[in-house]
Amino acid sequence: MKHTLTLLLLVLFFAVPAGVLVLISLAPGWRFPDVWPAGFSFSGIAFFLQQKEQILSSLASSFVFSLLTVGVTFFMCLGPAAVFARNDFTGKAVLEGLLLTPALVPPMTFAMGLHFFFIKLSLADTLPGVVLILAIFSYPYMFRALVAGFQTMGEHYRICARNLGAGPFLILWQVELPLLMPAVVAGGSVVFLVAFSEYFLVFLMGGGRVASFTGLLMPLLASSNRSLAAVLTLIFLLLPVGLFFILDLSLMRSYRKKGMA
Repeated sequence: MKHTLTLLLLVLFFAVPAGVLVLISLAPGWRFPDVWPAGFSFSGIAFFLQQKEQILSSLASSFVFSLLTVGVTFFMCLGPAAVFARNDFTGKAVLEGLLLTPALVPPMTFAMGLHFFFIKLSLADTLPGVVLILAIFSYPYMFRALVAGFQTMGEHYRICARNLGAGPFLILWQVELPLLMPAVVAGGSVVFLVAFSEYFLVFLMGGGRVASFTGLLMPLLASSNRSLAAVLTLIFLLLPVGLFFILDLSLMRSYRKKGMA
């Protein structure tokens, strides 16, 4: 009963704001103190259909650079996470604190310091520059997830595989990565959300040349077109949720085939 009540409260906590967004998308004139919209209009949806090519193009761009950011952060963190999880050395806590600094420093301060170097390296106003700045900013989330994954896995599987003659690459591919997959999904989910919802870093490093969904959404949130802003916000909400739902189903199916679930 207690768990059911908690689940119901969580559903209401997320469903009520989404329901309000649906109402705003259909009733752009809904204002306080009206409890219920006085009238409904499909102007926001009509405008979305008129501009769907630009909107979907920005959405696809955000989706692509967010996935690329997940991949880059994974490869950046895999080796260091294994070292931190398996070894104790002098200054480990200090070094780990330094590695987690991007998650603690304000994005504006962080990005302004790196923007100068990205200009010198000809990475400013490019997709690789956007992916790299997002990866540097969000890698602490993947790093902590992988460290926890390596610590949970332990070293017994790796030692057994090595004793059976497997090389480092085969151990990583056949033994460690399947066991690390929950940690990769957990860290990758956070990295994807951070990259997908980031506005300032993409705008600064992309220079307006790299399209992003947040770059299209943010001006609308401050405009009078509340209906279109609500429609885009719902899309902004549904895409990650749908992606994670598909990912969860795929992982569960894969684990069932291997007899791990």
